Amino acid sequence: MFYLGIDIGKNTHVASLMDEKGKVVFKAHSFSNTSEGAATLLEKITPYAPELEIGMEATGHYWLSLYSFLIKNHFVVHVINPIQTDGWRKGVEIRKRKTDIIDSVLIADFIRYGDFLETSLADEDTMSLRNLSRFRNYLVGSISDLKRKTICVLDQIFPEYHSVFSNIFNKTSKELLLQFNSPSDYEEVTSKQLEELLSQVTLKDFATKKFKNISSLAKTSFGITFCVDSFSFQLKLLIEQINFIEQQVSDVEAQMSELLKKINSQITSIPGIGEVIGATILGEIGDISRFSNASKLVAYAGIDASISQSGEYESTNNRMSKRGSPYLRKALFRAAFVASNNDPVFEAYYKKKRSEGKHHNVALGAVARKLCHTIYAILKNNVPYEVQVPKE
Repeated sequence: MFYLGIDIGKNTHVASLMDEKGKVVFKAHSFSNTSEGAATLLEKITPYAPELEIGMEATGHYWLSLYSFLIKNHFVVHVINPIQTDGWRKGVEIRKRKTDIIDSVLIADFIRYGDFLETSLADEDTMSLRNLSRFRNYLVGSISDLKRKTICVLDQIFPEYHSVFSNIFNKTSKELLLQFNSPSDYEEVTSKQLEELLSQVTLKDFATKKFKNISSLAKTSFGITFCVDSFSFQLKLLIEQINFIEQQVSDVEAQMSELLKKINSQITSIPGIGEVIGATILGEIGDISRFSNASKLVAYAGIDASISQSGEYESTNNRMSKRGSPYLRKALFRAAFVASNNDPVFEAYYKKKRSEGKHHNVALGAVARKLCHTIYAILKNNVPYEVQVPKE
């Protein structure tokens, strides 16, 4: 057997080949991240193809094109989490050197050794779920940034506006902010303008009442009186952006829902896991069969306890390792929060931890770990979750 290690870069990759005895056949073959560069690699490794395994790190998104190329050419490719190769590097590289050449050789040796956990690339649908859920997470983050900026502008131009709505980003409020961007706009509004505005909202009586309250506050507003036009224009564009991205979030969620139906997973039968959280969890886990037990799934999510021990000393205040997928960890905690309030099993477990003096976040972490074991069983056996009332 031969083992090819590839150190992934943005523009250039470096490959080294090793035989089953650990002898380097060639090293430092540098090739560009292009079709031409991949062709030079193919020419270099084709003579070894019948007995060749390839390893590469999942470095950002730069490995995907090369991975796709090698799979298309029927090579066996192992995609490794950089955390594992980093641990291997620390164990074998005493001098702490790190170069593209050294890394490619180390990856080849790591694959030759064989004790590694591959990054999941289960199937196209599951990978699409991961891409969409991460993109949705980005969009939601963008909306949060825009909302903070909107509040900042509104505090300057019309600080009293916040007192009228408990949520200034509900549909009625956003329609008002789109049509009337400053306190002076409320003083000049005509009955026709108000009628047109009300035709665009569902709760017309509610909107009319809010409009009257805001109009009253606008007369004595302590907002700025200079550069008003520029702030008003900025406020209008911010609301338009929020509306646009919120629609994109809805479109992404619709795509995720269709993929979930296609995959036909039982994960949404678990309390606390709806379509969005379920899609995130499935996308981040990938193929459940790559985990030999639930504890390894817990570790992959980074919600296992880190251990600190030296000689006879062993820490009794261990913290969560947080070394796994942050997207999976966040989804599990959101699901754990809902489950601990809506399912008798998880609720009882949460209360038990709280009765032991655990902080809310610690108890929630314990529920997330228990939830991880449930998810593992559901996905492994492909059966729906059944609510079981705990015994007194």
